[in-house]
Amino acid sequence: MIQAAYLAAEGFEAPLTEELARRGARIESWIGRLALSPDPPVQSAWALDVWTDPREVAVPSIKAGADALRAMQRNWSSYLVEHHRRAALITERLPPMRVRPIVFPAAAPTSHLGAWTLLASDLMLASPTKTSPFVNGVCLFTEDRVGPPSRAYLKLWEALCRLRVWPTEGETCLDLGASPGGWTWVLARLGAHVTAIDKAPLDPSVAAMPGVTERRDSAFGMAPEPVDWLFSDIIAYPDRLLALVQRWIEAGAAKRIVCTIKFQGETDHAAAEAFATIPGGRVMHLFHNKHELTFAWGFDPAA
Repeated sequence: MIQAAYLAAEGFEAPLTEELARRGARIESWIGRLALSPDPPVQSAWALDVWTDPREVAVPSIKAGADALRAMQRNWSSYLVEHHRRAALITERLPPMRVRPIVFPAAAPTSHLGAWTLLASDLMLASPTKTSPFVNGVCLFTEDRVGPPSRAYLKLWEALCRLRVWPTEGETCLDLGASPGGWTWVLARLGAHVTAIDKAPLDPSVAAMPGVTERRDSAFGMAPEPVDWLFSDIIAYPDRLLALVQRWIEAGAAKRIVCTIKFQGETDHAAAEAFATIPGGRVMHLFHNKHELTFAWGFDPAA
């Protein structure tokens, strides 16, 4: 009996497998990037999406499959690996799902969304509940291909979208390891006062934005100071970043923190778990993350 299903980001099946093993959740089989487990669902940082109430449903006909889904609820998304034609015919009988790119700033969708797949031509796995508000965890934006100096801005857009809050006009932000300025660009566009900390310079177009101040300094050498938001997309060993984050939290200096935990070589699961155990914190793998996780602290836990 399948009690949980975990959807890995493309290319990150290994970290998900390792994480689930550490948490005692077995993987019985895979459907593409979807790991099927006979154990109750556990929290997973490396899963783009977790199906928390999967049910095996007989599908003797197209109509029976669609009727079974509609009987449970209205909104469904599909994750398909095989039996595409049969799945397409089932989908045609369901209320249409219109997925549009998000125009930031905007919060993640709040409408209830389930997920389903075909295990065989006559057997469906359907979960009325799942952890991601996005279809298969995929968060797409209407991108800005002119303003930001790098694509790192998409990670911050996604994090703030999922957390459902972002800096407002006049709030103070520190951006550690800011160069070339992708995250500083996001924060300045929101009207925040941003101090960009890095030994390397910002992109000139970002440095010239209203509200931006450059400070050539070491993120790890500076003392905590009062600020509304602390951000970091700095390249650093996870344990070193953990010590920095703990120091700022213990000092009571930042009201909210968003940072990227970057892994070099093998995934440091112990470090990721240490971040996850910080009271008030959460760790997640964003759609726009690579071999890294995003840590957030100071936010509504229901977000």
